[in-house]
Amino acid sequence: MTGPALTIALLLRTSPLIETCRQWLSGNRYTPVDLGLSGDATDLRQVLEGQREAVDAVVIEQSLLTAEVRQSLLEAGLLFPAVVVGEVMGHVDYHPEEVHLPVDQLEQLGYNVDAAISRFLRHGQREDRPMGGTAVDVEGGAAVEASAWRLTSRLQERLGYLGVFYKRDPSRFLAHLAPDEQAELLKSLQRTYRDLLLSYFRDPAAANQALESFVNTAFFADLPITRAVEIHMNLIDDFWKQLRLEGHKNDFLQDYRLALLDVMAHLCEMYRRSIPPDVSLSSSVASQPAGSPSVTNQEMSS
Repeated sequence: MTGPALTIALLLRTSPLIETCRQWLSGNRYTPVDLGLSGDATDLRQVLEGQREAVDAVVIEQSLLTAEVRQSLLEAGLLFPAVVVGEVMGHVDYHPEEVHLPVDQLEQLGYNVDAAISRFLRHGQREDRPMGGTAVDVEGGAAVEASAWRLTSRLQERLGYLGVFYKRDPSRFLAHLAPDEQAELLKSLQRTYRDLLLSYFRDPAAANQALESFVNTAFFADLPITRAVEIHMNLIDDFWKQLRLEGHKNDFLQDYRLALLDVMAHLCEMYRRSIPPDVSLSSSVASQPAGSPSVTNQEMSS
């Protein structure tokens, strides 16, 4: 994506975590800004309010978002596209359009920042609200709605009406990364997919957050479908071997094909929505090379 760098506020407590996030928000696409919570600053509302007009999105540590802090942010109208760093537990920590990313999967941070912004923009577009509903469905009243609407307008002015969703950055596609970066991203995606499988039947809400994280990264990294299937098959094979060694039944593992189908359905829906309304689906499909191994609308990215 060409255009101005996105200012990403880092609301994190520990210096190692800040440095890790900086590492995965490098380059000319993002400008990460440490708001000083690892130092003397303790009032999240105060430090964020001082940067209200400069911040495009936030990366925020889950443990900071207590009920009191969340309410304070909403009362002040401090609503931003957000990546919540912490355990995937299936509940909302900040607002419904946030995305979640565990600490051991920060290799996907940049992709999830894009996903958070695109979700915020889509749901902030007043014309898309059904029956006159609010832009972002959170408690907090008119002040929150007005603040979210101003930020949505500002982001649209900077990024263009179509935002980041329709204009993925080809330089960050998996195929265009260096070999070591490809390996790191794939390992991170495997960890996300493992979290998805482990919680798929036990905790559907947590599984849904892991699924969203995987699909967001797959979409913005233009992950080939064959790679997604490969990740699924390798993990199921590992589970099968482990259960066999421990003397347990493993027939139920075939039920996890539902997880793969779920991922494919969500990913297809993202690609469907990524086609601008004025571009017909037939023309897009016709421009795809026959037998292409990946579901891609790369031609839309330019």
